[in-house]
Amino acid sequence: MTISLYDFKNLPNQTQSDLVINQGRIMNERVLNTLKYVLYEISCFSVEVIYNNENGKIEGMNVFQNKAAYSN
Repeated sequence: MTISLYDFKNLPNQTQSDLVINQGRIMNERVLNTLKYVLYEISCFSVEVIYNNENGKIEGMNVFQNKAAYSN
């Protein structure tokens, strides 16, 4: 799937999380206390989804531009 960072950020939160979980590729994950951090790659950017292990809900998301995609 190809979507720009700008278009992604303009999607509703629920659509963003659905897109990342269903279309993203897991790059890394770690557990810290009651939170699980999962880093997904989607298109030309990455999204970190923070899950609450106690209730299984998403606590937050952080979006990062992949700078290597633009270097020559």
